[in-house]
Amino acid sequence: MKIKNPVVKGFYPDPSICYAEGKFYMVCSSMQFFPGVPLFESEDLVHFKQIGNVLSSLSQVDLHNIPSSGGVFAPTIRYNNGRFYMVTTNDSLHKNFYVYTDDIYGEWSEPIFVDQGGIDPSLFFEDGKTYFMSNGDDTDGRGCIFQSEIDIETGERLTEPRPLWNGNGGRYLESPHMYKFGRYYYLMAAEGGTEFGHMITYARSANIYGPFTPYKGNPILTNRDFGGHQTHIMGIGHGDLVTNSEGETFMVCLGFRIEDDWVPYHHLGREVFLIPVKWDGEWFTAGVSGNVYEEMDIPVDSMVKPGTPDTDYSISMPFNKDDRLRLSYVRDYKAENYDITDDSITLTTTEIPLTKQDSPTFVGVRQSEFDTELSVNVTKTLGEAGLTIYMDDNEHYDIARVYVPEKDMHEIIVRYQVGDATAISYREKLHTEDVVKLIITSTSTEYEFAYSINGQIRKLCKAQSKYLSTEVAGGFTGVFGGVYATSKVMFGYEDYDVNPGEKAVFTEFNFRQG
Repeated sequence: MKIKNPVVKGFYPDPSICYAEGKFYMVCSSMQFFPGVPLFESEDLVHFKQIGNVLSSLSQVDLHNIPSSGGVFAPTIRYNNGRFYMVTTNDSLHKNFYVYTDDIYGEWSEPIFVDQGGIDPSLFFEDGKTYFMSNGDDTDGRGCIFQSEIDIETGERLTEPRPLWNGNGGRYLESPHMYKFGRYYYLMAAEGGTEFGHMITYARSANIYGPFTPYKGNPILTNRDFGGHQTHIMGIGHGDLVTNSEGETFMVCLGFRIEDDWVPYHHLGREVFLIPVKWDGEWFTAGVSGNVYEEMDIPVDSMVKPGTPDTDYSISMPFNKDDRLRLSYVRDYKAENYDITDDSITLTTTEIPLTKQDSPTFVGVRQSEFDTELSVNVTKTLGEAGLTIYMDDNEHYDIARVYVPEKDMHEIIVRYQVGDATAISYREKLHTEDVVKLIITSTSTEYEFAYSINGQIRKLCKAQSKYLSTEVAGGFTGVFGGVYATSKVMFGYEDYDVNPGEKAVFTEFNFRQG
């Protein structure tokens, strides 16, 4: 069956997957955004539905004032003896921990910490024992995968971490996952950095502590030698294997789509790709000659039900239960600043703007398609209330309705924040106290800003999407489209502080994607 990649679009990096009770369950990184670690369910590996967020309570994860692209890195999900486990890193605090649940649709436990360094932790269960692995450096300063045995009830290490494998020679050895197929243990990892040189490698051993013999065809999967005219998919790496009830093996991995043939920038984030795996004796290969394409022939025919609709990433009011699972906040979630109903979002302004490494009053949804239209109605309010296309603190585009106390009037502004540069691209007095619709449309290479009063649309200006890309902004996230409110109105050359605590009301939120 020919499927189209990515199978999950937008900022959903570092996928990990397991098979349990007849279904597939997948988790992804969430970095500084809350709730943490989105959780997906699928019956066929092609159609994924978000069913929750693993870290749904602030008691489970500390995101207070962490830097952008800090926080929750590279989760792994595993199923053992009727229980699901999710293990991850709070990279900003250098702590590895796991949580668990016996009900995949319910709440997860409080964190259990493991005294082992490195990032990208993973679990492997065998014969009543639990093995914990993560990356690090060996005594010679080389990247290495380390493993210890732990008590799964307490997180206590039962053995000292032992080095397993130094990888295949690429930089940034990470993403270790252990599997048992037949008589061999297989250790799969990522190398090259989560950029254009990213790749997946593996080795095998008859003993869980090695020595591990690398696959002679490493890297098993990479698009590092492609250009945009061959495929728009780059950065392939960080994979996880899963086996279905028929014994067939598949891989999910991350990758990103560049904006155009000769425009090597990506701003939607790292996404989830499905890859065919083939066994040749006791070694395996992946992809098409080790590469990944937008369209791939993958043997999932028997799992896909006829007529199953493709995933729709659009979201609009009235919100339903599934919509609410997709709403994200930046760092600490201060519930008192949000009143979200099916038909409205009411935000309480604070002195924290989007540019501060803190918790601005913001709620957004991942942008998952290049061609989108984001719109919302906003009422008159003191302070600043608007729409934003948000990559991180230092890179975002905003269109807002603002109150200028010095002039006792409201204005419409469009602001570009790129690094240390703040530019007001458009500023106009608002000649009405009526509700104003704010609008942002996008293609793969640009965003256009407009507003509407009583159905009359006024187009204002455009901005290039590449300035919100990872290649410009840095970090590991992708863009969100959302609403925000603040009492600090920032023009760059003249800023205003309005009393915090004012209410900004948004209605008819609509984020059409695709």
